[in-house]
Amino acid sequence: MAKTLEDKIKNIDTLIDNGRVKNKDTEKLKVTENVFDEATLKALYTLSNKGIIEALGGSISTGKEANVFLADGKDHNLAVKIYRITSSTFNSMEDYIMGDPRFRDVRHTKKDLIFAWTKKEYRNLLRAGEVGIKVPKPITTERNILVMEFVGKDEKPYPLLKDVQLDEASAKKVYDILINYIKKLYEDAELIHGDLSEYNVLIETELVEPILIDMGQSVTLEHPRADQFLRRDIQNIARHFKKYGIKSDETELYLFVTKDKKEQNHDSH
Repeated sequence: MAKTLEDKIKNIDTLIDNGRVKNKDTEKLKVTENVFDEATLKALYTLSNKGIIEALGGSISTGKEANVFLADGKDHNLAVKIYRITSSTFNSMEDYIMGDPRFRDVRHTKKDLIFAWTKKEYRNLLRAGEVGIKVPKPITTERNILVMEFVGKDEKPYPLLKDVQLDEASAKKVYDILINYIKKLYEDAELIHGDLSEYNVLIETELVEPILIDMGQSVTLEHPRADQFLRRDIQNIARHFKKYGIKSDETELYLFVTKDKKEQNHDSH
């Protein structure tokens, strides 16, 4: 990561401009082109000029809608999540955004949806962190870019839950924390993750503790499909931990998560 952000961006610019790349690099270029369009490059310049990002490193992960890159911040490593504007299929986004009262005024163009989604993930991570849930700390957003603290060690991100083999005691510990996180999210942050599974949980290796990631689709409790998303989150966690011999009743878990909040709401009316 010795290159400055400026060099790196110039390098990307040249790569896109000349379009003449060796065959083996075409896949790489396709990803690059989809991520680093001109507007995104300008947004990276802005973040660089503000002193937030000093150097951009390699790709940490490539998802359907976004790529995450390692970056140097002033004092520590950062994770820079860039939502792809050109190549994303954002039909599913509308399901989550359009019922969310926080985004009532968002226009339905792809670009506006993506900018709203980026801000939404920032706010959701902030809210989750404020109530004591382990998430990457969000730092700022710029258009389709979300800058967060990097969660990992020696420039390697912590592994996903799906890639970790836990012993019996650790599995029970991680399961209990996750169920309590779902409850805390619901009760204190008034949010539902909406896409919780072994693919969206990192395991902090030293403490063997879960960290929730990918909260762009998280919805508030008023969302018309909130209940459906909550039940699916519970179902996914119950299913994953079944392989460790942890039996759970999904209806009981649902009641455990929602009961206190519903009673509070009932009492206040």
